[in-house]
Amino acid sequence: MHRLLRLTLRNASQAGYCVKEISAGKNLPKNVIQSPLLAESYSTEASLQKDPPTTDDKGFKGHDMLAPFTAGWHTSDLHPLVIEKSEGSYVYDTNGKKYLDSLAGLWCTALGGSEPRLVDAATKQLNILPFYHSFWNRTTKPSLDLAKELLEMFTATKMAKVFFTNSGSEANDSQVKLVWYYNNALGRPNKKKFIARAKSYHGSTLIAASLSGLPALHQNFDLPAPFILHTDCPHYWRYHLPGETEEEFSTRLANNLENLILKEGPETIAAFIAEPVMGAGGVIPPPATYFEKIQAVIKKYDILLIADEVICAFGRLGTMFGCDKYGIKPDLVSLAKALSSAYMPIGAVLISPKVNDVIYSQSNKLGSFSHGFTYSGHPVSCAVALEALKIYKERNILDQVNKIAPRFQEGVKAFSKSPIIGEIRGTGLILGTEFVDNKSPNDPFPSEWGVAAYFGAQCEKLGMLVRVAGDNIMMSPPFIMTLEEVDELIEIYGKALKKTEERVLELRSQNK
Repeated sequence: MHRLLRLTLRNASQAGYCVKEISAGKNLPKNVIQSPLLAESYSTEASLQKDPPTTDDKGFKGHDMLAPFTAGWHTSDLHPLVIEKSEGSYVYDTNGKKYLDSLAGLWCTALGGSEPRLVDAATKQLNILPFYHSFWNRTTKPSLDLAKELLEMFTATKMAKVFFTNSGSEANDSQVKLVWYYNNALGRPNKKKFIARAKSYHGSTLIAASLSGLPALHQNFDLPAPFILHTDCPHYWRYHLPGETEEEFSTRLANNLENLILKEGPETIAAFIAEPVMGAGGVIPPPATYFEKIQAVIKKYDILLIADEVICAFGRLGTMFGCDKYGIKPDLVSLAKALSSAYMPIGAVLISPKVNDVIYSQSNKLGSFSHGFTYSGHPVSCAVALEALKIYKERNILDQVNKIAPRFQEGVKAFSKSPIIGEIRGTGLILGTEFVDNKSPNDPFPSEWGVAAYFGAQCEKLGMLVRVAGDNIMMSPPFIMTLEEVDELIEIYGKALKKTEERVLELRSQNK
C-alpha cells in the first residue's frame, strides 16, 4: 500500500496538483484517503491545487466557505482551483490558465460563458426594476412573459401554469408539496409516497436529496425521508441479465415497478419522478421502450408522472425537451440550469391542467395557495431566461446541437475499445465514460487506484475540465461549441486516456 501511495503521490505531482475525494461507506485510513489523486474516486468532484498558483497569496487555502460537495479538509489543507473568467466554451483560473469547460459549469452554461445579450438583459432589468415579488396577486412583467413563453415551448403535453423557483432542487421540493396538496384536495390523504430510481439525482435539499438515489446524499443526513421509495436504475449495460435484450430489460423493470406499487398499495403511491436521461448518476440514457412501459404502469394505478428536465431541457439531447425525445407525457415538469444558461439562478415547475384545476379549487376553499419563495419569478432572473429562450429560437439551437453532437458522440465513443473502458454512453451533448477492469461491469478497478480521478487529473493538466464521480467521468459541453472545439475535446480525451492506460499498467505491475 505504501508503495502504491508513493506512486500516486509522484503521478499527482506530475499532473501539477492534487485531487482528493472521500466517499461515504469507504473505510480507508485517513493517511490513505488524504493522498493526492488517490481519493478522488470516493466522491463526486474534486479539483484542487497542490501549491499556490501564484506567490501573492491567491491560493485561498483555508478559505471561509463551507463548500458544497467538498470534504472539509480540502478547504483547510489544499488550494482550490479558482475560476476567474469565462469566454465562450472556456474558463480561466486566477493564474490565467485556460480550460475547455466540457461540463458547461454544472450541466448548465448552454450558451457559454460570455453571451453579451444575457448580460445586457440583466443590466437593463436591474436598471428598471431590480426586484419585486409575486405574492398576493402582485408580480412583474418578466415573470408573466416567461411563464407564457414556457407554456408555449413545452409541447410534449399541454401544461396550464408555471411556478417559479430558484433552482432545480427547489423545483423538485415544490413538486412534492404540490402533489400532496393535490391528493389532499381530492380526499386521498394516504396517497403520499413517491417512487424515484436508484442512481437518480433530483437535488440536494431535504426532499430532493431523498428523491435522489445516490447514497452519499443520504448518509449522516437521516435521509431518505420515509415516504420515498426507490426502484431499479435503468442501466442496461450494468444490470441486464445474460441474453436479455433492451426491450426485455425494460419489461422486467416495469414489472418490478408494478410489484413495488402493489406491495406498498396503489392507494399510497402519489407520483413517480424520472430524468429523461439520468445525469449525475453517470449519464444513463433509458433502454429501448423503457418510458413507454413505465408510463403504462403508473397510468394504470393513477400515479402522477414528474419529468425532471433540469439537465435535459432546452436542447441538451438534441430535442427541446427530453420528453420530446422519449415520448414522455408528464403531469408535472421540473426545469432549471439552461433555462437561463445559468447566468441567473432560476427554476420552474410546469403544471398540467389536471393538477392545476385541483390546486386552484382547493386554494379558493382555503383562501390561499400558501407556497412560494421571496425570489419566485425574480424579475432579473426571468428577464435573462426570456433572453436565453429567444436566443435558442433565433439561433436554431437544436440545429447547432445536432450539428456538433455526432462528432462529439462518435469522436469520444471511438475510444470504446480501450481495455480500461467498460462503456461510453450518451446522446446529444451529454456523455459518460465508465472505467472498469476486463471491460466488465462486474470487475471494478480497486478503488484506491482512482482511475477516473487520474483521467480527470490528466484532462485538467491538458486544459480541460470534466466531472469525476467514482470511476465515471461525465461531459455535457456548451451548446455553442464549435466543431474545432469538439475536436480539441476529443484530442485531450485521447491523450488523457493514453496516460491513464499507462497508469493502470503501472499499478498492475506493482500489484502482481
